[in-house]
Amino acid sequence: MTNHGNPFIIPITMESQKIWATLDPFHEGGAIMGRSVANEALLRALLALDPCDEYHFFLRDRKLVQSVDAFLACEFPAIHGAGRFAVRTREALPGALASTPYHCFHLSDCINFPAHLARLRNALAPQIFPITGTTHSLSYTRYMTDFLAHMWKGTTARDCVVATSSGAAQVVGSIYDHLSEQYGPLPRPRVERIPLGVDTEALRPPTPQERTAARAQFGLVDGELAVLVFARISHFSKMDLVPVLRVVRRMDRQCAVPGGVRLLVAGWTEEGDSYPETLVNLATNAGVHLDVVPRPDEQAKCALYHAADVFLSPVDNPQETFGLTVLEAAAAGLPAVVSDYDGYRDLVLHNETGLLVPTIGPDGTVDVDSLAPLMYDHEYHLLLAQQTVVDVGACARALGSLAADPARRARLGRAARARAEAGFSWRLVAEKYAALWDRLWAEPVDAEALRGYVHPLHMPYARIFGGYPSRVFGPDLVLSWTPSGEAVYRDQDFITIYDDIESRVDPETVKRTVFFARKPVAADELLRKLMAVCGLGLEQARFLILWALKHDLLERADDGIGS
Repeated sequence: MTNHGNPFIIPITMESQKIWATLDPFHEGGAIMGRSVANEALLRALLALDPCDEYHFFLRDRKLVQSVDAFLACEFPAIHGAGRFAVRTREALPGALASTPYHCFHLSDCINFPAHLARLRNALAPQIFPITGTTHSLSYTRYMTDFLAHMWKGTTARDCVVATSSGAAQVVGSIYDHLSEQYGPLPRPRVERIPLGVDTEALRPPTPQERTAARAQFGLVDGELAVLVFARISHFSKMDLVPVLRVVRRMDRQCAVPGGVRLLVAGWTEEGDSYPETLVNLATNAGVHLDVVPRPDEQAKCALYHAADVFLSPVDNPQETFGLTVLEAAAAGLPAVVSDYDGYRDLVLHNETGLLVPTIGPDGTVDVDSLAPLMYDHEYHLLLAQQTVVDVGACARALGSLAADPARRARLGRAARARAEAGFSWRLVAEKYAALWDRLWAEPVDAEALRGYVHPLHMPYARIFGGYPSRVFGPDLVLSWTPSGEAVYRDQDFITIYDDIESRVDPETVKRTVFFARKPVAADELLRKLMAVCGLGLEQARFLILWALKHDLLERADDGIGS
């Protein structure tokens, strides 16, 4: 197969193979956040299903390459030992695309790279493979530019945004519609819905002994109703917790619980944030028994679900698109009281697995719309959330109805668990992705037409900055080796090659380059020799010549071309 002008030669893979690839690590480590938990869980489910012959990762730097390769070797030794993983930096991506018929590229987020990867695919790949990416939060104002990047002539019917909820699918479609109204009709990726999943084996209803131990861990006494809220503990992210205090106080007044009510608020907190302390003080003043559990690890998270009687999540913020903790609560067998909002509608069936609480949103946000690009993310999200209403009275009545009826709680909890097992296991999610990638291949594409499209948001650096240098590389440039170049050729001097360009600067090819210029030679002739003799593409050969000029291995020759 031709190298398409690319220096990164990778053995051609048989087209009968299915090779899955990504630009993302999926395993991030560090703090427990919904996005990172979901990404790693999907990777684990995919590799457990193992629908492909190989799995290729193209990551941003070598440190991440080493980390992810070590993770894969530890967690998936059979696949790793069989040589079915390839973990490289993104510098290797062009050559891999040119020489490997990929089955698909799946990105852990639909925002950042799909369109830019598509340009490389269209130009280099032997086959126009599907590119998919998953939605997470969709409400950041900068995402409008990212979604606009999706809409260009190089987008194909095989490119797909995977929305995790029906609400997210509606939002993505509305964004594309709005951009089309403003910029004119342009091709757009298709939108398909595949939910996130939950590990129904790791997270399950507790045994009586596990429940007793978990309640003791958090100091809960017999008869005390434990209401669990699991979210980012913040007034501007995901949900405002002050109305939650009012819900609990109002519910307690309407339906006194003999053993009392304990509100457990758990989740991510920012270092140095005073909001958790403020929340505790507000709860004390309101007469609400509140415990804050900041940044629980997986063991503590499981114990919280096992200790709770009801899961409460009155989300009011467009940052939320799915509701992974709602699904986790269902897997643990908890009935849920949640806002009738965004992706929660997909997760909670009213009066079957939990209760949905009515919400009211604004009918116009012109002031926020115009200010948001000039504000910090948390500022405009706060403005949006503070005019999104979760009905406090209805929420209190819903919570009170479950507090007063243990049998109903148990019935809803069992139904929630059954639904999580039947429709939201990670294995089922992985199967849906595998089916989607196969299905996208059936979509027609015009590969030849795609090859000529350049993404309009990709800066053509050489043309735009062509006025900076006093001249640009061209056929009239005549070159010859320097004393340093000759010394390098004869192994009497050394060259310095930075890590980030070592794949473009091969020492032996450098020696050939300077040798070809031992007598003055026109730049275009030197290009042809490097391409013919060394197998370099045009871009690589030009890079190498300019690099040799920069490092005093070549110089301009003013006395004409030698024989």
